[in-house]
Amino acid sequence: MKPAERVEFFRRLAERMPEPKTELESSNPYTLLVAVVLSAQATDVGVNKATKALFQIADNPAAMLALGEATVRDHIRTIGLFKTKAANVIKLSQILVDKHGGQVPRTREELEELPGVGRKTANVVLNVAFGEPTMAVDTHIFRVSNRTGLAPGKDVLAVEEKLLKVVPKDYRVHAHHWLILHGRYICKARKPDCPVCPVIDLCRYPAKTTAEESGRA
Repeated sequence: MKPAERVEFFRRLAERMPEPKTELESSNPYTLLVAVVLSAQATDVGVNKATKALFQIADNPAAMLALGEATVRDHIRTIGLFKTKAANVIKLSQILVDKHGGQVPRTREELEELPGVGRKTANVVLNVAFGEPTMAVDTHIFRVSNRTGLAPGKDVLAVEEKLLKVVPKDYRVHAHHWLILHGRYICKARKPDCPVCPVIDLCRYPAKTTAEESGRA
């Protein structure tokens, strides 16, 4: 995809959704961090249901530690891997209290030292909580980047590095949200909804679906 096409690609996505936001519900950097940790191999909808009551009584590390691992586990038991995730939430909360004064750190290196936090989680927190122009490459972004020709790469790190190079500067802060939502609702894995895609003419995907194939006939 040529530079001018990439600009147009994001201009159209931005036109459809000027202020994209994560679908995970949170009230501060800490609850965002916990929500993202819980979202691994789980849906945002499922995480939001599980954390609604939890975050009402524990929206900071000290309050979460006061609840204890068993109570956290009970709140999130509808989420996959809930036992491991509950343990990680307690462990990361303890580290935040002991090493960071109860605050969420603002560097990728410090975030990745927390249990349950990998590069993608760190990038989400840096972007959503602190406005950093990071690229949290999930399965949706990986698919969209390769399928459209926007930023092809053999693995998530390669795609992340490519996106950081090719996404126009004015669009970098919101780029990962636009790509996630585009992949989640239009450029879907099994049956992309090509007839309603706003960037269909820029996309390099050779097997575009018809209205009939996408169920819109």
